[in-house]
Amino acid sequence: MNAPGPNRSFLFAPGDHPRRAEKVLQVGADAAILDLEDAVAIAAKPAARGAVRAALEKPRQCRAYVRVNAFDTPFCFGDLQAVIGARLDGIVLPKLEDAGQLLAVDWMIGNLEAERGLPAGGIDLMPIIETARGLVALRDLARAAAALPSGRVRRLAFGAGDYTTDLGITWTLSEDELTPARSEFVLASRAAGLEPPIDTVFIELRETAAYEASCSRGAVLGFQGRLCIHPDQIAPANQAYSPPEAEITRAQRIVAAFAEAEAGGLASIQVDGRFVDYPIVQKAERILAIAARIAAKQA
Repeated sequence: MNAPGPNRSFLFAPGDHPRRAEKVLQVGADAAILDLEDAVAIAAKPAARGAVRAALEKPRQCRAYVRVNAFDTPFCFGDLQAVIGARLDGIVLPKLEDAGQLLAVDWMIGNLEAERGLPAGGIDLMPIIETARGLVALRDLARAAAALPSGRVRRLAFGAGDYTTDLGITWTLSEDELTPARSEFVLASRAAGLEPPIDTVFIELRETAAYEASCSRGAVLGFQGRLCIHPDQIAPANQAYSPPEAEITRAQRIVAAFAEAEAGGLASIQVDGRFVDYPIVQKAERILAIAARIAAKQA
């Protein structure tokens, strides 16, 4: 699976609700996450695996991930055994705190891929880091993720719900208290050579303006997308993490003008009153690459 595409919105749905699990694959997110963890009662977890397998066989308009239970629970291994298959794009691993956990889960997925005739490394693995221990180890975890021979960890995700609970932080609408952690996610990801990270869920479902501001803030800080918990959150996330048309047009002009200048021996020019050299061109090329992935998905 794992067709290249944008990562602006990852929408959760409980894995043990067949109608909602089927719907989440159709409502416009870039990826759906069928949840076996927090959205499923402990007693219902084993039975939920069958519902998730059935949902993975349904028609879809996006990539399909499954959030398994945390590594240190009795459910993680059984979850992986149940859902690894040709219709799965990725696994979401919650509450990652130790590089050994990441290595073990990668090993499990790799063996299940081989056993079931799937391409090696074809199933994505996206860890969520959401505890004090996880954040303290974030740079080591990012380096360990980037060093996996399978190459299956492409990005990390931030989980502010468990994080604020773990630290006793008051989670406000302005989210100023999350800025240090968010900045560390972007820095650690870039330093390790991973993609930009995915930002946390937003739990105040009626606070539309605050959610839109949160998405905009995350995009400015360097996140590439958002974990979502309601279909109404998809459109604001997709918009916030998509380059505006004016920015795409300017990026096209920058790349074209610089190519012409570079052919003539120049490496610093002005485009529309903006100084342009190699770093600015690289940013413009990145914008165009994101826009191309979005256009390909829409097509």
